[in-house]
Amino acid sequence: MDPVSKSVVELAGDVLAELDTETVLRRVLGAARELTDARYAALGVLNEEGTELAQFVTLGIGEEEVRRIGPLPRGHGVLGELIRNPVPLRLEQVGEHPHSYGFPSMHPTMKTFLGVPVSIGGAAFGNLYLTDKEGGAEFTAEDEEATVLFAQFAGVAIDHARRLARSEGRGDRLQRAVDALDATVTIARTLAGQTDLDAILELVAKRGRALVSARALVIELEAGGELEIVAVAGEVPRELIGQTVNLEDSVAGQALRAQRPQRLENVVNRARYDEHGLGRRGLDAAAGLIVPLVLRGNSYGALVAIDRQTEGPDFSDQDEELLESFASSAAIAVATAKSVDAERQRERLAATESERSRWARELHDETLQGLAALRLSLAAIGKAAPEQVEGLVEQAGAEVEEEIVKLRSLITDLRPASLDQLGAGPALEALAERMRLRGLEVDLRLDLAFEAGRASTRHDEELETALYRIVQEAVNNAVSHGEASRVEVEVAEHDGAVTIVVRDDGAGFDTTRRSDGFGLRGMRERAELLDGSVEVDSAPGRSTTVRAMLPARRRPVSELTAARERRSA
Repeated sequence: MDPVSKSVVELAGDVLAELDTETVLRRVLGAARELTDARYAALGVLNEEGTELAQFVTLGIGEEEVRRIGPLPRGHGVLGELIRNPVPLRLEQVGEHPHSYGFPSMHPTMKTFLGVPVSIGGAAFGNLYLTDKEGGAEFTAEDEEATVLFAQFAGVAIDHARRLARSEGRGDRLQRAVDALDATVTIARTLAGQTDLDAILELVAKRGRALVSARALVIELEAGGELEIVAVAGEVPRELIGQTVNLEDSVAGQALRAQRPQRLENVVNRARYDEHGLGRRGLDAAAGLIVPLVLRGNSYGALVAIDRQTEGPDFSDQDEELLESFASSAAIAVATAKSVDAERQRERLAATESERSRWARELHDETLQGLAALRLSLAAIGKAAPEQVEGLVEQAGAEVEEEIVKLRSLITDLRPASLDQLGAGPALEALAERMRLRGLEVDLRLDLAFEAGRASTRHDEELETALYRIVQEAVNNAVSHGEASRVEVEVAEHDGAVTIVVRDDGAGFDTTRRSDGFGLRGMRERAELLDGSVEVDSAPGRSTTVRAMLPARRRPVSELTAARERRSA
């Protein structure tokens, strides 16, 4: 997960750990300020009609200052804009908005503004307002994206706190509500560590089952007009994973259409379950509770809980309430993981198309133009005087040789033979030499265990490719984007890890700006796939340093093959 999203769910986990409603509201404001570096934060709670603010909680303004300002706002001006149109609003100058209402005389000056709606169970709860980003900077699109995600978890936290307030004094209900809160926090913190959908779904299934003491819990997600069984927990065959049930006629499908829980005690739902749902797949149930996974009106799937193990098999009303609340957090986790996966796929496709375009330009500008010149030379031979033919043939031969060299260079850039035959060390040396021939000063220092005789086998193929591509991409970026004239490359292996450092003397760049090519994204993805990391230190007007760390992994080869590879190296 990217650092911003990770920060969001870590903060959300802290907020979700609170139980008191007033404390939660304060923690929401504090976490939102921390997330965006805002000086002031406020949470406006809507009245029952949703027409104005019934409560206004602030952070950043002292109690005495609040008293001097006077009555709290009710939702006029820019604050009311989010009530009328509940979508994120980001402003460079809040006072220049056409609906700006102005500030009271004793109110502190506020310039930059970011507001996002907060909802609970799909219903509007209020709005989160942030102003005056640290250093006078504007709130960014990343701030907005992170705050929108955080607001979703904040809504869950506030909902939990309100439920606990209603349960106060009822020991068992309070403990079970705390258990639900703990399950939600676990999901939030897990989402901070990864966006692997399968791992998240497995956790959701296990925690959901434990929450309501179910004999089994199954997660079904909508896919291609059907419901796919994607995760199971408890007494249920894992062979069910990957199978599908009918979306239109199953009880889970009914839960998605109605967007509210369903029970197998209902005769019609029992028939749906047995004839079109999990019952048809061989999962018997004396009782069942089916809760939809819904986020902002979008249905993603359903949690199907089977047979309460204690005081069952029927599930209680509180079970339904707790599992429904838990499903809100689960839906956020599923939606976030799916969104990240879809974005990664789009970025890969865009990057692939960008690379294809780059190679097409290379072939057009270099090879095709060279071949066109060669054709003219050959045509001239047919019209030349006999004494000129020999010289023209020699010239044509030289042009052919030049084009062969260019094509060989392009092929080597795509996939150097030395990388497969000899390993990362020789391939990097060859890369450095090619860049020197293009006019770049390259200082390459290699200390790899196999090449230095400290290991008997080469790194595995995936690691060798990653080492080469990360260095290649960093060097290409230094030349193409930073206009560097000198690059230092260090690749060393110690204590079971390979470190890469690439420094250039170029003009630097803004690391927060997105690029259409592989670039930084490609380097980071290669590293993440190998449980490694990539850090880039750069800014416009100064040089760039790329640092990568990859765990060392070696290919299993025989001693004879290892000796042969060492002789080749």
